[in-house]
Amino acid sequence: MGEYFLATDAVRYAAAALSDLGSKRPSNEDSFGLSAEHGVYLVCDGMGGAAAGEIASSLAVSEMLRLLLSRSASAPLEEVIAQAIFAANLAIHTRAEHNLELGGMGTTLVGIAVEGCRVLVFNVGDSRCYRLREGRLEQISLDHSLVEEQVRMGRMTHEEAQRSSMRNVITRALGTQPTVEPDIFELQAEQGDLFLLCSDGLTGEVSDAQIEALLAAPLPLDDLCATLVNAANQAGGHDNITCLLLRAEN
Repeated sequence: MGEYFLATDAVRYAAAALSDLGSKRPSNEDSFGLSAEHGVYLVCDGMGGAAAGEIASSLAVSEMLRLLLSRSASAPLEEVIAQAIFAANLAIHTRAEHNLELGGMGTTLVGIAVEGCRVLVFNVGDSRCYRLREGRLEQISLDHSLVEEQVRMGRMTHEEAQRSSMRNVITRALGTQPTVEPDIFELQAEQGDLFLLCSDGLTGEVSDAQIEALLAAPLPLDDLCATLVNAANQAGGHDNITCLLLRAEN
């Protein structure tokens, strides 16, 4: 945990992150990574038997950082993101194919890459990106989960999705298939925008309304991360909890 700063000619970003075991899990299969210098921020939530989930999430973070940090300044950022996701997916899938104990491992991915005021949000799976702007919380990413896809098609309400026994079934992940299709969203940052990247260890325990209220507190980013993690643990802490906060400042 700690605050990191990136200054550009258009906007200055501050970031903090925290990952917690939660109250029920024997190990932490979440991973996060960031480079303030390069404007890259990542959260992954691994899955698989034994230590496979932890391996998948850490491999995804390391591959994504390796490729995004070495990108050419002339290369379009969205193309580099897509290439990095392809490479991370292939690295996990290949590793699992060569080690039977890691068979079927995978990980979610949610990330942000910034170029001045330009913000690219990308995700695979159900780890989320939110933006708090002028006190209002909005989910930017779209969950690649069975129930959320049913909600978007009008076949299930949000309330039914929350109660569903299938709410943890995801429809896309890094590493489980030879290829994967990410979502990429482009935004323009405004002064005061606060972005949250998180695993479902937070959103499975704490409602959007509660997250919105907690993020409204005038606290340093480190303390806000701790507040979110504490809220998830107090609500049960059934999964690993990872939060990364990124604020656009003047």
